[in-house]
Amino acid sequence: KVVFLYFEKITKLHGFVFYFLRYQRLLLKAKSKHFKKTFSYYDQNIYSLYNKLIFYRRNYYHFLCCFSPSPSLTYFKLDYCASLKNLETISNKQNYKFIQGDICNSHFVKLLFETEKIDIVLHFAAQTHVDLSFVRAFEFTYVNVYGTHVLVSAAHEAGVEKFIYVSTDEVYGGSLDKEFDESSPKQPTNPYASSKAAAECFVQSYWERYKFPAVITRSSNVYGPHQYPEKVIPKFISLLQHNRKCCIHGSGLQTRNFLYATDVVEAFLTVLKKGKPGEIYNIGTNFEMSVLQLAKELIQLIKETSSESEMENWVDYVNDRPTNDMRYPMKSEKIHGLGWRPKVPWKEGIKKTIDWYRENFHNWKNAEKALEPFPIQPPFVQ
Repeated sequence: KVVFLYFEKITKLHGFVFYFLRYQRLLLKAKSKHFKKTFSYYDQNIYSLYNKLIFYRRNYYHFLCCFSPSPSLTYFKLDYCASLKNLETISNKQNYKFIQGDICNSHFVKLLFETEKIDIVLHFAAQTHVDLSFVRAFEFTYVNVYGTHVLVSAAHEAGVEKFIYVSTDEVYGGSLDKEFDESSPKQPTNPYASSKAAAECFVQSYWERYKFPAVITRSSNVYGPHQYPEKVIPKFISLLQHNRKCCIHGSGLQTRNFLYATDVVEAFLTVLKKGKPGEIYNIGTNFEMSVLQLAKELIQLIKETSSESEMENWVDYVNDRPTNDMRYPMKSEKIHGLGWRPKVPWKEGIKKTIDWYRENFHNWKNAEKALEPFPIQPPFVQ
């Protein structure tokens, strides 16, 4: 049985998604024929399984739900960025069950591990919107750090076979030239990144003390269909499709590395199959562009203009974040050694993403609110 945990961000309450996929133990035994056969089938069919649950975590859940022969359980706390439309393609499956709950409820989480007999945990649970973290720093700390501590403690007590904690490249802080590898020090510069770094420490401490079989991943920015439009790519796409300007923090010269959702799904599968307990794996790409360049490229694709003056008419420069790292250059040779590399070209991925939002923007009842410029306040204000 595999459990996936994913948090649907917050407005006033702490919300999380747990996905329990009942996987036979044999599936994770390297010498098992069922293991080799099943994952070989996954690898051959990954792209046909996209667009199914909630963004790239959704892809992973649906990916395994479709092919696991055993029952599945999803545990959600529905919040402002959640949409049940993203679950429609698996909601009728006999191996799927929907539940609402909260990861910060330690008694419930402990009971869940006792009753569900979980073997593997993939922990996606986190509040992730950096802008929001500046005005809700304490809540980010509570959910991301305390929630992880609750989960790790329960998973350790239950004796799980593997625990994968999904972190972020932002724990490294920014760098203009030096590339980060997995041994680079953590130097987070915003409340979100700080909470993820602190949660990593809890996970690592259980490995050091108990040899708790934990693996940590740190990924670059992920994009694709089904992502709530508060994130930069779906936000710019949706603004332009509604004839509104792209709101750019500061100069827009900050660069980011973008990974398509299905590539990250494959990375998680790789870590699930081959990742070693106690290790950290960067999940990155060499594809990098500035936020301003991103806006202009989307303007060209959506507004069909290459005129610099016309493109400037679709850009609105707003106040920058209190802190905004310029780059997150990251080495990914370690996971390359496990056999993973990104496959989806930018032009292909962004076209699929644009097309999806053109038809599905209203999957969320409150999607229009995500398009407003976020209030900028001093860091760590609560």
